[in-house]
Amino acid sequence: MSTKILIIGACGQIGTELTHQLRKIYGIENVIASDIRKLNNDVVNSGPFEVINALDFNQIEHLVEIHEIDEIYLMAALLSATAEKNPAFAWDLNMNSLFHVLNLAKAKKIKKIFWPSSIAVFGPTTPKENTPQYTIMEPSTVYGISKQAGERWCEYYHNIFGIDVRSIRYPGLISWSTPPGGGTTDYAVDIFHKALSDKTYECFLSSETKMPMMYMDDAIAATIQIMQAPVEQIKIHSSYNLAAMSFTPTEIAAEIKKHIPDFTVTYKPDFRQKIADSWPASIDDAEARKDWNWKHKFDLESMTVDMLKNLNAEK
Repeated sequence: MSTKILIIGACGQIGTELTHQLRKIYGIENVIASDIRKLNNDVVNSGPFEVINALDFNQIEHLVEIHEIDEIYLMAALLSATAEKNPAFAWDLNMNSLFHVLNLAKAKKIKKIFWPSSIAVFGPTTPKENTPQYTIMEPSTVYGISKQAGERWCEYYHNIFGIDVRSIRYPGLISWSTPPGGGTTDYAVDIFHKALSDKTYECFLSSETKMPMMYMDDAIAATIQIMQAPVEQIKIHSSYNLAAMSFTPTEIAAEIKKHIPDFTVTYKPDFRQKIADSWPASIDDAEARKDWNWKHKFDLESMTVDMLKNLNAEK
């Protein structure tokens, strides 16, 4: 029996690449992509696609039944910067979509869930360097509050109902193939595009704002790896810390300048600076490395080379 997968939020920054990778592994017909609208893009055109509202339990349940779904990857969410502009909707989307999926698992309609958390669960009182798996968590953004609450609910549903729900706290994610989705770490994607198109970039964070980051290839690999890990290897049922690299805008600009010597950056911090200041500078992900053998492949140097190579090829 092949695994049947439903991805909710498949047209987002992570969902796009995750869909392609899962289709390579499990077969095109076994991975049902879904999103709130039907766009004319690779995700929609390369395999089964359904329009779905993540807030509509009956719609999700219907798709699970007609496609005989085993696993759901719930990627629909309002990210940090966007969520601050619409807090009530962000809370509704981020929380109730999770409840819908958890309740489907509780009713034995699906066997396994992936739900992403984020470094946004941490706050200004969290230790900033090598933030541990277990630490003070007082998030100060709507996004972070919803992810922190979601972690607790995932753990609760596992402990009380035996639900197999798996999660990782994504750092900032950098991808050449999909546009950023409204997060505070988006500058680290935009900076590459502007370096190639304009040779200059105005950064919305200060020059020395250090944040944990990860190349999308590593994030997708980690997502699939945790879902494929034997159940006995998953010891944490809230969400695992995940790390690859940490850098400042100054450091990524210097790396880009090795390839584009006349590239310049100016700094004009906006409301996202306050969000960034409340987050860790680096993450300790020893638990993920120990429990399910997580290893990242890309550092700042190798990521920069790959980003510029792929963006140049697209021009």
